Amino acid sequence: MTKAEIVTAISNKTGIGKDAVLTIVEELMVTIKENMTANEEVYLRGFGSFTIKTRQAKIGRNISKGEPVFVPAHCIPSFKPCKEFLNDVKNSTK
Repeated sequence: MTKAEIVTAISNKTGIGKDAVLTIVEELMVTIKENMTANEEVYLRGFGSFTIKTRQAKIGRNISKGEPVFVPAHCIPSFKPCKEFLNDVKNSTK
């Protein structure tokens, strides 16, 4: 599902115009990014948590040259769904 499809679905379900829904969806994403960039985690009750994970420095390998490469410590964003969300996905039929 793309952002455009999400906007259309929300617009159809709520009766709010697509322009307003698009603005809200984009602002939600910007707010989440800003908070995570500021090293703050985002918790959406009933949905899940956007957290920051720290990866330790390590020695990797350049597979094309076979040489060791130093990979510095860095942070990455992570999403952990809530239990209800997990159960809904596990119990869904394909």
